[in-house]
Amino acid sequence: MTTLLFTHDSALSHVSPLGHPERVERLEAIKAALAAPGFAALARREAPLADEAEVLRCHAPEHLAAIKAARPTRGWSALDADTYMSPGSWEAALRAVGGAEAAVDAVLSGEAANAFVAMRPPGHHAERDRPMGFCLFGTVSIAAKYALDHHGLKRVAVLDFDVHHGNGTQDLLWDEAQAIFVSSQQIPLYPGSGHADETGAHGQIVNLPLRPGTGGAEMRAAWAPALARVAEFGPELILISAGFDAHRDDPLGGLNWTEADFAWITGAICDIAAETASGRVVSCLEGGYDLDALAASVAAHVKVLMERGQ
Repeated sequence: MTTLLFTHDSALSHVSPLGHPERVERLEAIKAALAAPGFAALARREAPLADEAEVLRCHAPEHLAAIKAARPTRGWSALDADTYMSPGSWEAALRAVGGAEAAVDAVLSGEAANAFVAMRPPGHHAERDRPMGFCLFGTVSIAAKYALDHHGLKRVAVLDFDVHHGNGTQDLLWDEAQAIFVSSQQIPLYPGSGHADETGAHGQIVNLPLRPGTGGAEMRAAWAPALARVAEFGPELILISAGFDAHRDDPLGGLNWTEADFAWITGAICDIAAETASGRVVSCLEGGYDLDALAASVAAHVKVLMERGQ
C-alpha cells in the first residue's frame, strides 16, 4: 500500500490577477516541499481531466454552462469580487475534479491506502449555482457523490479544517443523508456561515465555530467529539477539504495553528478511517496563503498520510 499524490501542471495555468492571494506560487511551494528527500516514496500521478458531466453530480447545468461561457481567451474574467478565471482555469478546475475522482478510484480499489490531490482552484466555497471564494466547482462534494453513486458506498464523511467555512460543501451536501460533513472555521470571517445551528436536512452537518486566536488545544477539544460522531456514523471513505489557512502565519485568517496541529488532525482523521473505512482517506487542497506556512503544513499533512499508508 502507498500514498498517491495527484497533481497536474494545468493548475499552474490558473492565473489570478497580480496581488491575488490564490496564486500560482501556492502550488509551486507545495511541489517544492514534496520534492524533498523525505517524500521520495510518495507515488505521483497526473490528475486526469474530468468529463463535464461529473460536475453535474452536484452543480446545476446552468452553473456549468455559465462557468464554461466565462472562459477568457486572454487576461481574466471576474466571476465575483474574489473569483477569477484565466484561459487555463477551465482545464485546471476539471482536472481538480478528475484528480479527486481518480484518487477515490485508487483508494477504493485498494491500489493505494490514501491520497492527496494538490490542485487549484480550490472548491469548498462553490455552491450549486454560484462560484465564489476563489472556487469554481465543489471538488470534494463531487468526489463524495461519485463515491456514493458510482462506487455504491452507503456512507462517506467530508471533513474540512480550512479557516473559512465550506459553505459550498454544506450547500451541495445539505440534503445528502449518506454524507456527514464536519467543518471547523473561524467566526466571524468570510463567508459568514458555519454556525452550530446549521445542521443539514438530516442533522448530518456539524459546524465547529472557532473564535479568532484559537490555538491547537482548543481546536483539538472542539474536534474530538465531532470525530467521535464521525466514527459513530461509520463512513466507508473519508474525504478531507485540507485548507492550511488556519496557520498562525496566514494573512487571510486569525487562528493560531501550527504544523503540529495539522499533523494531529490528520492523524486523528486517519484513526477514524482505520476504524471504519479500512484506512481509506482522500485529501484535497483548499486554502493556505502564506507560502512558507503552506509548504510546511502540507508536508506535515502528507507525512502523516504516508506513515499511515504503509
